[in-house]
Amino acid sequence: MEDMEKLLEVLSEVNEDVDFAHETALVDEGLIDSFDIVAIIAGLNAAFGVRIRAADIAPENFNSAAAILETVRRERARS
Repeated sequence: MEDMEKLLEVLSEVNEDVDFAHETALVDEGLIDSFDIVAIIAGLNAAFGVRIRAADIAPENFNSAAAILETVRRERARS
């Protein structure tokens, strides 16, 4: 499974009503909140085997699926 497909699967488990594939302001427009971000991080840890650092928990890293995937890739590179 491709990384973006896996990510979209994780995101849909958090909130199936959000179009994660196309939204670009998830946090800024209030489509996800801090509880969702915690659930997303847990899902990322399980699906990708990465640990998202506290310093990376910022709106710009969670505003879109592309930004989230980039955060995952940065964490993989650090490992």
